[in-house]
Amino acid sequence: MRFDPDRIQTPAYVIDLQLLEANLRIMARVQDEARCKILLALKAFAIWSTFPLVRKYLAGAAASSLFEAQLAREHLGGELHLCAPAYREVDSAQLAEIADHVVFNSFNQFAQFRDKFCSAKQNIHYGIRLNPEHSESAVDLYDPCSPNSHLGVRASECPTGLPSEIDGLHFHTLCESGADALERTLAVVESSFSSQLKQVSWVNFGGGHHITRPGYEIERLVDLIGAFRQRWNVEVYLEPGEAVALNAGYLVASVLDIVAGDPPTAILDTSATAHMPDVLEMPYRPMVEGSGQSGEHSHTYRLAGITCLAGDVIGNYSFPAPLRLSQRLVFLDMAHYTVVKNTMFNGVNLPSLVLLDNGEYHQQRVFQYADYRNRLS
Repeated sequence: MRFDPDRIQTPAYVIDLQLLEANLRIMARVQDEARCKILLALKAFAIWSTFPLVRKYLAGAAASSLFEAQLAREHLGGELHLCAPAYREVDSAQLAEIADHVVFNSFNQFAQFRDKFCSAKQNIHYGIRLNPEHSESAVDLYDPCSPNSHLGVRASECPTGLPSEIDGLHFHTLCESGADALERTLAVVESSFSSQLKQVSWVNFGGGHHITRPGYEIERLVDLIGAFRQRWNVEVYLEPGEAVALNAGYLVASVLDIVAGDPPTAILDTSATAHMPDVLEMPYRPMVEGSGQSGEHSHTYRLAGITCLAGDVIGNYSFPAPLRLSQRLVFLDMAHYTVVKNTMFNGVNLPSLVLLDNGEYHQQRVFQYADYRNRLS
């Protein structure tokens, strides 16, 4: 461990700035070698106290809502790209003031908002989201190209001649994917939308690129981007979120009680449903430092959350020694899709936010009763 979990008041998310910067350096390498631009997808990672570090390496942010856009403009800077399933009339004026690129999910949305955006700001770049109808995700919940998906325009629905204001295209098919998945996607996009590609000046390859995963084929990615850029004479954007913060953070929890059973259940001061919802939604089994699979070590426990939801269970884990009350457990890879998705269900407090910088702890936020109360009425 790069830190002492016993020094952390639990529960707490701990973001290791050195590990985060290591990821950002990889992103910067891809930008330089492929001559593309990489944006931080705020839907995955939006801890803005880290943005001074992020802005040193990335070109800007990808946002899907007014609040995300405002956060990016206030704390990150750089280019601001918007892409959402639909925009609201009430938000359009504010979005137009701060956005650089606006991607529409349909031509209906483009027609509805074109004049509103133009009247507020003249130099916005407009794009259309495509649905290549090519799936690369094994999980339907995260597959934007699943049958009957509402995300993006299919080739059969896309006019050969784009409106003159449209100067970009956007597609998203990947989820925790390698460069091979992007290569397959590009082949479909270029085959299905060749007429439209000839008319634009930029293309956004969306997110889901697991660039910072060990073993990712960076050279293959660089070659794919460079060849595409040259074939179509376009600027290329990527907007990964998970890869930016991959393996750069932890969730530290404490054992509150141990309930008899087969196996016994250790109740923690954290929650799957409230603090790491992808454990139930994806679903997946997060790693716990020092643990093994059920039965791998001498003492197996079911780890459960603190809410009253019966299914608030993280999974079965084994340990070399019996767990004890107040013992710290450290869940790995907890920076992305945790803080941005967590809730105060059951009135359970949110984990604190802690930055770890060369062994120094910086507590950024401790949540209080007022945070729970002020969300309600």
